[in-house]
Amino acid sequence: MLVNLPGPWNPWLGRLALSEIPYTNPILAPLFVVVVVVGLLMVAGITYYGKWGYLWKEWLTTVDHKKLGIMYIILGLVMLFRGFIDGLMMRTQQAMAVGPHASGMMGAIHGYLTPFHFGQVYSAHGLIMILLAATPLLVGIMNIVIPLQIGARDMAYPYLNALGLWITAAAVVLIMASLFVGDFAHNGWFGYAPIFELAYSPGVGVDYWIWTLQLVALGTTLGSINFIATIVKMRAPGMKWSRLPMFTWTSLSANIIALTSFPCLQVAIGLTAADRYLGTHFFTAGFGGNLMLYTNLFWLWGHPEVYFVILPAFGMISEIIPTFSEKPLFGYVTMVLATFAIAGVSWLVWLHHFFTMGMGPYVSTEFSVATMLVGIPTGVKVFNWAFTMYRGRLTYTAAMCWALGALFLLLVGGLTGMMLSIPAINYMVHNSVFVVAHFHMMLLCIVYAIFGSVIYWFPKVFGYKLNEAWGKAMFWLFSAGTALVFIPMFMEGFMGMTRRLDWPFDPHWAPYLNIQVLGILVYVLSILAFVVMLYVSIRDRAQHRAAADAWGTSRSLEWLTASPVPFYNFAVVPQVNARDEVAWRREQGLSAQRASHYDAIHMPNNTGIAIIIGGLTFVLGFALTWRIWWLSLISLLAIIVMMIYRSAKGDPGHVIPAEEVECMDREAERAMPRADLPRHSGGVLGGAIAYDSGAAGEGSANLRGAPDHRP
Repeated sequence: MLVNLPGPWNPWLGRLALSEIPYTNPILAPLFVVVVVVGLLMVAGITYYGKWGYLWKEWLTTVDHKKLGIMYIILGLVMLFRGFIDGLMMRTQQAMAVGPHASGMMGAIHGYLTPFHFGQVYSAHGLIMILLAATPLLVGIMNIVIPLQIGARDMAYPYLNALGLWITAAAVVLIMASLFVGDFAHNGWFGYAPIFELAYSPGVGVDYWIWTLQLVALGTTLGSINFIATIVKMRAPGMKWSRLPMFTWTSLSANIIALTSFPCLQVAIGLTAADRYLGTHFFTAGFGGNLMLYTNLFWLWGHPEVYFVILPAFGMISEIIPTFSEKPLFGYVTMVLATFAIAGVSWLVWLHHFFTMGMGPYVSTEFSVATMLVGIPTGVKVFNWAFTMYRGRLTYTAAMCWALGALFLLLVGGLTGMMLSIPAINYMVHNSVFVVAHFHMMLLCIVYAIFGSVIYWFPKVFGYKLNEAWGKAMFWLFSAGTALVFIPMFMEGFMGMTRRLDWPFDPHWAPYLNIQVLGILVYVLSILAFVVMLYVSIRDRAQHRAAADAWGTSRSLEWLTASPVPFYNFAVVPQVNARDEVAWRREQGLSAQRASHYDAIHMPNNTGIAIIIGGLTFVLGFALTWRIWWLSLISLLAIIVMMIYRSAKGDPGHVIPAEEVECMDREAERAMPRADLPRHSGGVLGGAIAYDSGAAGEGSANLRGAPDHRP
């Protein structure tokens, strides 16, 4: 039965009341006004230009993996900015509140944030950056690139792909709603038992946290099923396992981790919800529960999840470095083995997150050794990237700079991680900001790889390159900000500064905190450089049109089709002849060949059901948060009805006639410029697509005059 709630409740609005809207908060009230004004301006602009129909038909109801990937990336960038604002608030609060005599403002004794508000900002920052910024960004890039790299027309389950996006978007809207209606959790991004129990957190903040986590876990799990099925079943003819691009390999391993680990998170959060809503005591020590049960369940997901986000970043680095080194990736087989070794060991190290629990020397030793073992396959990758660049023809484009920056941060994060794997050191710095700095090195490695990948694959998606000068300016500003923020944080950790301090009491920390604020300001400049890069690139897009092989030295299959990629991806499904198919065709002088035969293409239809279900999941999460039971029941029943309707209706798709395919392909070919010449190549690289399906038909296309080449 449902537990009795502290405070008022009514059958129509549950716990929701006017007093739950923080209209007197000096920070949130002006922010709410800004959000409303910006929202109204956007609605007015879309209405004025008559774009509602376009948005609905082309974007909101799309099942095209490229458009879904773009929306994932936009979602991730918005939440990356929100998480950055949270980080800015924490750093400035600590700098203003440092020392015993620091004054306060806006109701705070020290600084400008009360301890309760600081706890909310701290909790939201971690959850957003890991699950609502990094994860959507990575999933978005995987959505765009994987089908292209394996020669597929779309994902295996296009509708499921759209559903995963809109459920993730529902989680984003839910956590954003906590800014203006009620409060967010103050129990850390990963939760502390028993702080999240109803007796210690009677407000709705923990409920927002629970249902946000559940929704993002559900969306990510659906996506992982889709990625695995796509890679296993949708590869083009000749795309054997030994020819898969490295980004596809790392994405496969990451999604295997996601499929097997996110259910652990859902179980842990589900049991937490049972404690709060049904009065169970799974994690309440005084009533037969076990506090450490939650910690084990959470980190049983939490540590593999770290590799769920880092492995695709490794794959991105493995695509960028060979392209701008003009060499094949060194040690392909060992890179694949290292990828799955990392994925396997990631399941054996979760206890190193709580060495200080007093688990005994034998258990500590086992998890210490297992943690150190992760460094072996990671080191293999680092050496292989170094050997790929060794004696290569390096071109330091903006994308290459970001990839090299990611490699440097991986070394810093990996070496400090090896320090933390030693229990004696871990006991000393476990709850200090040294651990925070280490973890941010690893996450920033992912961010660097993401920005490098955005620059690298941008011309493939949009048909023109991003501005190189501003891309490099952003890189150097971002790198300076990283150094200014996190090098002092390592030093503060050695000085004994603990985590989650809204009031740093030791005045000796003040210089380091002030340096971090300077670093935050440099980060702001890097964001401005990013905005300018987008503006200048869009303004000058006609001058920087991209060929099919935008960089002239690309290697994998996605650079074979037109730029921007047509909605059907490949006019004729390509026959794969080598591991680095585009590089192989370039070396054989086959890049400029054109398709001589086309077949009809079957494509899925757009659907509005996915976004409707996504909206209903937000309503369900919001209603459960505020315990509005009638709305919870109605939204749940509506979701079930929509799913049954979709299952019964199905999707017959539509067929594009061969003549139309040929017309679109020829038009795309004429619109593209010729590929840029590599600096060290003597031939001319054509931008056309090289296929010839002959009488074999779609799905068994062969390259004219191309013998099979097995690496």
